[in-house]
Amino acid sequence: MAHIALIGATGTIGSRILDEALRRGHTVTAIVRDPAKLDRSDVTAKTGDVLDEAALPDLLAGHDVVVSAVGGGDGPGHSATIAPAAKALVGALRKVDGAPRLIVVNGAGSLRTADGTRVWDQPGLPDWLLQIMHSHGDALDYLRGVADVNWTALSPAATIEPGERTGRYRTGVDELVTDAEGVSWISAEDYAVALLDEIERPAHEGRRFTVAR
Repeated sequence: MAHIALIGATGTIGSRILDEALRRGHTVTAIVRDPAKLDRSDVTAKTGDVLDEAALPDLLAGHDVVVSAVGGGDGPGHSATIAPAAKALVGALRKVDGAPRLIVVNGAGSLRTADGTRVWDQPGLPDWLLQIMHSHGDALDYLRGVADVNWTALSPAATIEPGERTGRYRTGVDELVTDAEGVSWISAEDYAVALLDEIERPAHEGRRFTVAR
């Protein structure tokens, strides 16, 4: 079983990752700004800020895997959080003995579609959504230049939302995964299944992959 440090455990995706990790018997430390928001006895909560690179090494030490499921709320919030968080985590992990692995919840915007464009090239997308998409793209661009920290980024389908845990999903690398009707969708629960499968059976170290039903 792995010792997992989870950042963003109270969010829509992070809470599913937490539930899936505990379901499988892993030990989880949730690093949150306000531990009072995580009122449960089956997880250790520690106060921390993903952007506080100086404090992160002590919080991350002793773990096998660090999972970042941070968000930023609106578009400007994501721009101020996602790529800076990736940089802070990499900087912190460079100072941690034992070389914990980093797995980052990424976005779908940079995935390529069947016509060769990217998801974020679709016409009519609102500015706030484009900011969110590009913030994840910036984080991925940064991670692709990192060779001394073992990282993986996991992009969801074009649509991810709470739903059923089936344990079934299909994977891709940089191309949007769709069904026969061209729909790209996954539940947050099955996304968490895929992420924990990657922790238990590493197959995408040093790169991004994506999942959809």
